[in-house]
Amino acid sequence: MAQPAKYMMVINEIKDWIQTGKVKPGDKIYSENELSKMFQVSRHTIRQAIGELVHEGLLYREQGAGTFCAEQPKELSSPLPKQTTSGKNIGIITTYISDYIFPSIIRGMESYLTAKGYSLFLSSTNNDVEKEKQCLEAMLERKVDGLIIEPTKSSGYNPNIPYYLELEQKNIPYLMINQYYSQLNPPYILLDDEKGGMLATEHLIELGHNKIIGIFKTDDLQGIYRMKGFINAFRNHKIPFQNDTVISYTTEDLPDAFQEKIEKLIADPEKIPTGMVCYNDEIALTIIRILKEHGYRIPDDISIIGYDNSSLAEASEVKITSINHPKAQLGRDAAKWIVNAIEQPDTFEKSSITYEPELIIRESTKAVDTE
Repeated sequence: MAQPAKYMMVINEIKDWIQTGKVKPGDKIYSENELSKMFQVSRHTIRQAIGELVHEGLLYREQGAGTFCAEQPKELSSPLPKQTTSGKNIGIITTYISDYIFPSIIRGMESYLTAKGYSLFLSSTNNDVEKEKQCLEAMLERKVDGLIIEPTKSSGYNPNIPYYLELEQKNIPYLMINQYYSQLNPPYILLDDEKGGMLATEHLIELGHNKIIGIFKTDDLQGIYRMKGFINAFRNHKIPFQNDTVISYTTEDLPDAFQEKIEKLIADPEKIPTGMVCYNDEIALTIIRILKEHGYRIPDDISIIGYDNSSLAEASEVKITSINHPKAQLGRDAAKWIVNAIEQPDTFEKSSITYEPELIIRESTKAVDTE
């Protein structure tokens, strides 16, 4: 495992390049080999550092082309006029902006909307209901023509429902992505997470695993449906299901309380699973780190599956098997949907879109050793 000092040295230096303008948005950065020689560290250290910078949204990868400096979206941080002269304004509210899969989603939206002459107002809630309220108030004040929203903590009742009803009363179309508020029954674009959770679990079952743990976030519908698919796989294959077969957590549990739960699991040799299905790639990467610190080998001792097929799935030393999330496509489809809803209010059918999940198999899973 890379030494933290070397790892952070690379991250801090590249961040300095970006902040000082040495590397500008769209510029291709040095290759892994060049960076390895430049910093006199291993390629593994470089891969981890680059993976973290991609995760933060500072860099992005293009298959076969290399790694590039990203154009950073900016949150709504300064007063804007209540109405712009163009009359073509789209609000985008996500739980996060410069994190995980969101830069790819936003780039997909941005490329289509700007080509159609729309201005974008971007903001994030950091998965906090009060911040979502502030974002909605700002969007209504700016009189956006349409709104694309990723809900905050969607598994429970949302106190901001009145703002969504106000959008409807003002005939402002809105679309939810990745998840939705069931109380509203709104139009949405998302991945079939129940089927994705089942697909991930059945992959381990087909490899001969029957002692499998699921780790799911339960304050959003994505986690609830992924867990439902996980449980259905046990039901369909008639595998015994115990109370400790699922480890659940919420946003507030990260990172300390979550790690405590995993540490408690692996402290009991009787409870060690042969396979784990994780809520997303970020959690999978964390699990791999904890397991390796305790001497477990991935996948020889324990197979790990992530979810979303993010850049993190290939950033770790062991490439992570994951369920693919159609990030850029979702962004483009959401942008097309909202433009049609604005420009064709009487004829556009405001139907929802659900993508089929796809399993991407990499190095983190293998068949159970029966010898």
